[in-house]
Amino acid sequence: MVKIPDAANKVPMMFRAQSAGRCQLQRIVPERKKNKEPQDVERWASEWIIKTYPTPPKFGDNVQTRRYTLTWRFVTNSGQDDGIIRPAIGAYGWPYYPGSSMKGIFRNVCSPKQIERYCGTEELLGDCIPGILRFHGGYPTDSSWQDNLVDIVHPQQDWQVMKDEKSIGAFALISLYAPELEFGISSTIVLDDQEWKEIWQIWEKALSKGIGCRVSSGYGQVKDTSSLVIYSCHLHGRGMAPTLLNNEAEFRPNMLRGTIRSHALRIFGGLTDAETAEDLVQKLFGGIDGNGALGLLGMKFETTSIIIDKFGKGNYAAPTYNVEGKLSWLLTKKFPKAQRELLEKLIKGLTRFAMVFGGFGKSWRRADHRLFFPDYYDGEQDKSLIGCHWSWRGERSLRYDVRVRKLEKIGQFIDQEVRQVAIDWMELQDVTPTTNNCANWREAWHPERVQVWGRLAREAENCEAIAWLHQAYRSKMGKYVREGSIYKSSVTGFVGKETQIGRLWHRMYPLVGLKKNHDNPNQPIIVKTPKFLELLTLFPDDSREFEDFLHFLKSEQKMFQLLWGKE
Repeated sequence: MVKIPDAANKVPMMFRAQSAGRCQLQRIVPERKKNKEPQDVERWASEWIIKTYPTPPKFGDNVQTRRYTLTWRFVTNSGQDDGIIRPAIGAYGWPYYPGSSMKGIFRNVCSPKQIERYCGTEELLGDCIPGILRFHGGYPTDSSWQDNLVDIVHPQQDWQVMKDEKSIGAFALISLYAPELEFGISSTIVLDDQEWKEIWQIWEKALSKGIGCRVSSGYGQVKDTSSLVIYSCHLHGRGMAPTLLNNEAEFRPNMLRGTIRSHALRIFGGLTDAETAEDLVQKLFGGIDGNGALGLLGMKFETTSIIIDKFGKGNYAAPTYNVEGKLSWLLTKKFPKAQRELLEKLIKGLTRFAMVFGGFGKSWRRADHRLFFPDYYDGEQDKSLIGCHWSWRGERSLRYDVRVRKLEKIGQFIDQEVRQVAIDWMELQDVTPTTNNCANWREAWHPERVQVWGRLAREAENCEAIAWLHQAYRSKMGKYVREGSIYKSSVTGFVGKETQIGRLWHRMYPLVGLKKNHDNPNQPIIVKTPKFLELLTLFPDDSREFEDFLHFLKSEQKMFQLLWGKE
């Protein structure tokens, strides 16, 4: 009998038990990443693709096929591995979208008559009557699906909104990056071209809702299918790009959805208790708490241009994105007119709120230091990249989505277009606002818990508060006026063994004006300016640093003014 040295560790990851020391696909071990050692899920993925055929499976001659490209990542859950989401594996070892899933979403958008003809019916006290269609599933059309298979998920809700301490790390899953998929459908009887056209129209209607898992987060969305769009806008953004486990940079559209979802928590958290606020947000955006919820809103981001680059040198080099695209919010089902109109107002308000007060993704609480504080890098780029910058794009968004064109409009925008719409939505859900019993979160949006200060900046170089994040905002004067600083305090937060998120957002919101159009009074002329609304959003605590800083803001009357919240 031949003994194989270290035989247990030669077993492929795909056939190992999901247990500590053998294979834990979902877990990301920080020490391995630091030492540049592969994670279990990376070994699993590489062992898988090595054994796959170089060419995709082919459908039979009797199968009608169509190809569709996804806007971003696509993930399905085979349910075959405990603790990890990964696709079903079909012919030739290729990932595929199962025919049963395909039939399920096709059936969901059919009329009763179409269901009977195409999908079949099942009698309660009789035999099953089969439909005439057979669904063969969908496969990637080329081997590009093998690139960047290992995806990551960062649960952020507690840290971003509720608590000061960073709590939980990343989890892994397997998803395909923007694949082109070919789907196949056949019939048991001969159909004419017109009926086949109708069948594919039904399929495209099903696709427009998204396919696979995590569709409300932007996964599984197909290009050029927009029948369920409730609101869309055009955006441009630049900032730090997230990286995958292999250190490949990627712009991840789900960060837009994550940020806007967290703002919904802040708004509802200032209007009711924590449990009710979380329940309202889960019903809107989906979630896994309790029995789970699909959510009423899905999201799609279609990139029109993107540049992935790097900023900095050596250990400070950071991947960056410069992206422009169309953000769309989709309904997951039909609603009565009144409910749909209010839902549209709500998601418009939340999206515009995110744009006015911050940005999306890493370091969204800070203005882009490259634009507004270039001296911070001293020309050497030997410091970490901080901040991001987002702006509206396109004539429609610049005309209608820019709701704040003056500092004095900030309070009105918050009260009427965000909080009041949220209150109206709560009442439609039979939930009574209880502002005297709001959520006890760090960033619950209640006038006694948050203050918004602002000023008009003439140009990017006129940004005032960005330097205060790194140096004193007030010099020491004599015996009685001590130096004022919020650097590495609870106001700004700090990074280290006990990383703490700050209680200050700093935003440079581009000022876009309108002037009267004499030729067409209903279409005012858009006026872009070099000016910005410089905004500070503060969530005060009882620290001395915060008390001093607020006193400084109040005393410097010619600088910032309080726009919303109570002193």
